[in-house]
Amino acid sequence: MKVARFKYEGQVTYGFVFGDRILDFSAVSRILGIDLPETVEKFIESELIAEVLTGKRKLEKASRNGIKLADVRLLAPLTDPPKIICLGWNYVGHVREGVSKIPEEPVVFMKPRTSIAGPYDDIEIPSDYTRMVDYEGELAFVIGKRGKRISKEDAYEYVFGYMVFNDVSARDLQFKDGQWTRGKSLDKFAPIGPWIITRDEIGDPHTLRLTTRVNGEIRQDSSTANMVFKVHDIIHILSKGMTFEPGDIVATGTPEGVGYFYKPEPKLLKHGDVVEISIERIGTIRNRFLFI
Repeated sequence: MKVARFKYEGQVTYGFVFGDRILDFSAVSRILGIDLPETVEKFIESELIAEVLTGKRKLEKASRNGIKLADVRLLAPLTDPPKIICLGWNYVGHVREGVSKIPEEPVVFMKPRTSIAGPYDDIEIPSDYTRMVDYEGELAFVIGKRGKRISKEDAYEYVFGYMVFNDVSARDLQFKDGQWTRGKSLDKFAPIGPWIITRDEIGDPHTLRLTTRVNGEIRQDSSTANMVFKVHDIIHILSKGMTFEPGDIVATGTPEGVGYFYKPEPKLLKHGDVVEISIERIGTIRNRFLFI
């Protein structure tokens, strides 16, 4: 099931996507006779997804009278996650294009909530602060319930769902600092979406094709099968010392083909470039980058 935040007739709400229609949470509450919370974050925390999935056939039938997807503006599925956890050097090809050694432990950094952007937002970049901006297409997963010291066997019970993530990076800041937080934390440097697709729709998340296009040119074309640390590894290892909370976003790293490491010369983003990231069975986000 696809859980989406959207704007319709001037109002921001969330709902569930079925084909080319969307049912807002209030309609779903009426149809299923349950009281859904008013935000996606609260819905995830409530763990009512099981009840909604049980009523999926009834909702699909009712969605014929839902809002047309073409009439809404999809927004970032989450705006207030407890944490945004990101991995670096987590694809074999990306390791080979940038460094020489596959990491023995996950390379982790964080982004602030203010870096979140919608799936189709324009990304405005302060040109007096950075000129070396890059894309990184990634699979992200969203945590569905609180947990610590989670076993690999139980890891997927803690996954609410998956979405597309762009770990936008200011390379000049990143490499000048010697650590990554500032260069990856500018406003709107984490476009996400276009919705959260629940884990039951995906099954194994390591069989998905991931592609990134810039102005239509394919720059990244890989598979989530090429991750160094899989989703269950990430949850197991990080939860040894970090408590996962409902709504946490975890971005799993990017494959080879980022602009900075392009040969014979880098292909960093320019004013007006459109970056489109697609992950098989999840969806596509598309953002225009503007240096201001």
